[in-house]
Amino acid sequence: MSQISRTYGASSVAELKAIYDDWATTYDKELAEEEQNYVAPAIASAYVLKTLGVNRLSDDVEILDAGCGTGLVGIELAKVGAKKIDGVDLSTGMLDVARATGAYRALETVDLSQPLARENGSYDIIMCVGTMTQGHVGPEALDEFIRVLKKGGFLVATILGYIWESGGYETRVRELVDAGKATLVSADMEDYRRGANVQARMLVLQAN
Repeated sequence: MSQISRTYGASSVAELKAIYDDWATTYDKELAEEEQNYVAPAIASAYVLKTLGVNRLSDDVEILDAGCGTGLVGIELAKVGAKKIDGVDLSTGMLDVARATGAYRALETVDLSQPLARENGSYDIIMCVGTMTQGHVGPEALDEFIRVLKKGGFLVATILGYIWESGGYETRVRELVDAGKATLVSADMEDYRRGANVQARMLVLQAN
């Protein structure tokens, strides 16, 4: 069984954490291989620039990388100017690898299925790439992401294509929009693990 399959089949938060802790040192190498070609971090970073209508991020943009893993998203954002990136993840092993990238202002162990210990309106951008997937973080996290975004701030999140509807994400997005808490900018299908022909919704929500 592949490590990806093991994470999808995890039956508890503790089991998921153990799998990722074990996987941390080889994660980047495995996902970069041709049969996976994990392009989601680069595509999500490009979406941030496109959404903001800029070529580079200004130094003062505050970003939360939710489910930052080994720091692949942080690396991509740092390439385009981001200086204030906070990363949170369930796995301490993954955070150790992310720390070594130098892309992050702060890193913290957090279970994203629980409320975030952040003030309302803390961030300009929230990234959640590779975390809203089978057996991981459910649609309830969207409420917390919108809460900790500044008004007018953006969430850029990948949601694995085949659980967009069945996992309740589409419904939760609609509820947030109908409640006036967020505006749906886009939710296009994009390559996720290109080598494995896996796609995800690239969800962009603006906090109202």
